[in-house]
Amino acid sequence: MVRILCYGDSNTWGCGPTLQPPAPRHPPESRWPRVLGAELGPQCEIIEEGLNARTTDTPDPMQPAITGAGVDGAAYLPACLASHLPLDFVVIMLGTNDLKAHFDRSPLRIAMGAGRLVDIAQQINGGIGTPYSSPKVLLICPAPLSAMEFFADEFAGGHEKSRALPSAYEAVARAAGALFLDAGTVITTDGPDGLHLSAAAQIALGKAVATVLRGHASLP
Repeated sequence: MVRILCYGDSNTWGCGPTLQPPAPRHPPESRWPRVLGAELGPQCEIIEEGLNARTTDTPDPMQPAITGAGVDGAAYLPACLASHLPLDFVVIMLGTNDLKAHFDRSPLRIAMGAGRLVDIAQQINGGIGTPYSSPKVLLICPAPLSAMEFFADEFAGGHEKSRALPSAYEAVARAAGALFLDAGTVITTDGPDGLHLSAAAQIALGKAVATVLRGHASLP
């Protein structure tokens, strides 16, 4: 059994595009982690770890409803990894929420946050009292933002920054020895809100991730 943890934000949770939040969740067969599992077959176990509003490595004072690690991806990831060991792969797709205006983060700083997540995954080793080695990591750069209406103020300035992320993410992945996928080469944020993925984009992304992982594991 090949175990794959998919770690991300609302686009990994499967939030459907909407102009009137709260948004419904895509059904299982349309969410990219489940599509990944269907593509790779029954010898793979997919663990969905998506959370709306999750960042790479910063708390968000605008999201007080989730206590503990909150939406800080780096704060929650170590316990998340340890609780799911053994793991063969961790697929990380975070950074979209770091584009929010109130964070005022540069593309480089966002990529560094993603790199911190890669480092955590690569250093987890046996977690707490278990003999397992660290998983391989696939870092996905999120697709750029599209034209927005409802989220325009929240993500002011984010369009330009989102288009500068792929080169920075690729450099981080290369430096860490992680696999890399630029989601913007296979999908767009094609929902009406300019932020989330349609069912078609979710499916396309799941298939693209499967293609990357097939080249690095004993998978059909």
